[in-house]
Amino acid sequence: MPSSTPTSPGRFAGLTPLLAPRSIAILGASNDATRIGGRPIAFMKAAGKFQGAIYPVNPNRAEVQGLRAYPSVADLPETPDAAIIAVPAALAVQAVEDLGRRGTKAAIMFTAGFAEVDEAGAAEQARMVAAARAHGMRLLGPNCLGVFDGRTGYYATFSSSFDSGWPVPGRIGIASQSGAYGTHLYTLARNRGIGASLCIMTGNEADVTVGECIGWLAENPEVDVIAAYIEGIREAPGLIAAFETARAARKPIVMMKVGRSALGSAAAKSHTASIAGDDAVTEAVMAEFGVVRARTSEEMLDIAQTATRRIYPARNTLGMITLSGGAGVLVSDVAEQAGLAMPPMPEDAQAKLKELVSFCAPRNPVDATAQVGNDLNLLTPFFESLIRDGGYSSILGFFTMVASSRRWPAMLEKLNEVRARYPDRLYVLSAIAPEAATRAMEADGWVCHEDPSRAVAAIAAMGRFGEAFAAPPPAAPPVVPPVVLPAATPSEAEAKRLLAQAGIACAPEAACADADAAVAAAAGFGYPVVLKILSPDILHKSEIGGVLLDVADAGAVRAGVATLLERARAHAPAARIEGVLVAKQLKGGVECILGIHQDPVFGPMAMFGLGGVFVEVLKDVVFRRCPFGEDVAAAMIRAIKGFPLLDGARGRPKADVAALASMLARLSSFAVAAGPRLGSIDLNPVFAMPAGEGAFAADAVIEVAT
Repeated sequence: MPSSTPTSPGRFAGLTPLLAPRSIAILGASNDATRIGGRPIAFMKAAGKFQGAIYPVNPNRAEVQGLRAYPSVADLPETPDAAIIAVPAALAVQAVEDLGRRGTKAAIMFTAGFAEVDEAGAAEQARMVAAARAHGMRLLGPNCLGVFDGRTGYYATFSSSFDSGWPVPGRIGIASQSGAYGTHLYTLARNRGIGASLCIMTGNEADVTVGECIGWLAENPEVDVIAAYIEGIREAPGLIAAFETARAARKPIVMMKVGRSALGSAAAKSHTASIAGDDAVTEAVMAEFGVVRARTSEEMLDIAQTATRRIYPARNTLGMITLSGGAGVLVSDVAEQAGLAMPPMPEDAQAKLKELVSFCAPRNPVDATAQVGNDLNLLTPFFESLIRDGGYSSILGFFTMVASSRRWPAMLEKLNEVRARYPDRLYVLSAIAPEAATRAMEADGWVCHEDPSRAVAAIAAMGRFGEAFAAPPPAAPPVVPPVVLPAATPSEAEAKRLLAQAGIACAPEAACADADAAVAAAAGFGYPVVLKILSPDILHKSEIGGVLLDVADAGAVRAGVATLLERARAHAPAARIEGVLVAKQLKGGVECILGIHQDPVFGPMAMFGLGGVFVEVLKDVVFRRCPFGEDVAAAMIRAIKGFPLLDGARGRPKADVAALASMLARLSSFAVAAGPRLGSIDLNPVFAMPAGEGAFAADAVIEVAT
């Protein structure tokens, strides 16, 4: 029996008794193979691979499905590694107690009716978890469809998917919060001949989380590719550790994260009693670790199937040979949209191919035309030139229905001869062929997709995995002094004082209690200046007209102070007014926004974008988990669509991106040092001055949770 146990203990090895047990008990075991308590036994007996002991527990029967049954857990001849609990909800907590006292290390709770139902169910679920933890026992579920591993014949599940066939052997592992959707993915994979024979379904995640299961798969030497379906993230540290483990092991994760819409988020909560969280934040965390997001089940399986070739180009380029110019245009469009480079063939190589077929189009895609089907001697030089001269890391061949013709075996032989000389490339075919022929090509090392657009999306994903695996360790985050937040949300002046201690530069300014002090400060800065109402209770000053720009002289300062105080009294009569803030008005910079969002799942998340309409209307922003160094900050800045405005577009001076990156990195360290009482930070606008002149926050809001 092949082992599914990690070869050496890792962070997630504690799940091995649950996911690869040597023996298992079934509480609520049924003699009826169609019932929930009978299906696991029937599956394991029918598959005939499970080498461990199976112990039915049923006080009313001496035998269950031909196996000796035991009246209670206490009567078992040995302590099982794991147990399936398929008893009514009223008996579930006692079943956990019984197993815990016996020393069982893991339990799989099929039983539903807990936190996914109501508050009373949530309270009962909490009792169940407390009982398990008191005995050091891990619990999968409740309300879960369990786990299965087709390689070992371990079927701790009641899914009906095995009524239509057994798993295809393979090295894809599935982790899913939804049992029905997890087995849906498995069944789709099986029907396509894709080897996804290990699937873990976590249900309510009262104890074991989907993140831990991903981590266990990442440590499992029998798994090369991980597919995950997630509705909500209950526990971030385990998921982050799993992502780190998978990246270190060069194991790609393709994930469907649903619940991005308000309606979808509500559905996720009612279905698994978990919180979906901010979709943009989750996507940023996935991108940080090179986890590729799939939008559909079809895309997930396309990517997972392609990833089983274990070729992940860090600098992915696509070369295409096609018999159709139209397909070449389509692939070029899709590749550009996916960010997959298709550099042209070298000029001399193009010329040589033109000599072979004068009417070919050899630039890339290389349209060899139908002539290579008529004269097979032409196929080899065209295909080999694409690989050798083009130097592409990924090769796509569009042969469409030719793969169903009598000529195809001879064509495939020539393709294979060339492929054998360059084994380090990713080879993908877009071909329509009988199922048996397609399976044979896949077994021989090709990836086959009928639709070339789907093929390109999968190839692009391999490059994203490769970039993540090859990325150097990020630079250390800046070290900032300890942060002591005030008891309540501070005024702008106090917020900037706190930020200045972390090295975050602000525009020169002074807090002034009256008009005389404001005039003196303005004279020191030089006109024009900016006047702002100073109050810890008025965070969004522009909404009440609390900011005055282009204040040009002493008279305007006095008038402006009076105006601001009057507006504050009119719009916020209960607000504490500390005076006005006088600031030097900066000119010539690009307005940006830097922020911190305290995510309930992942903690402080930094945001960067251009200010003004870009953030309010276009939402051209990027997020990153805090803290991080200046290298990551610079990459964030370059990632926004509006970066050309910072990089000297249309004759503008280049902005001081280095200073901006330093500020963003320091802000990320400040956010972590501030601790969980930090609600949010907005630096808007931040003026990125011309290169070498720095970056300065003109406004700062720090919200503190009381």
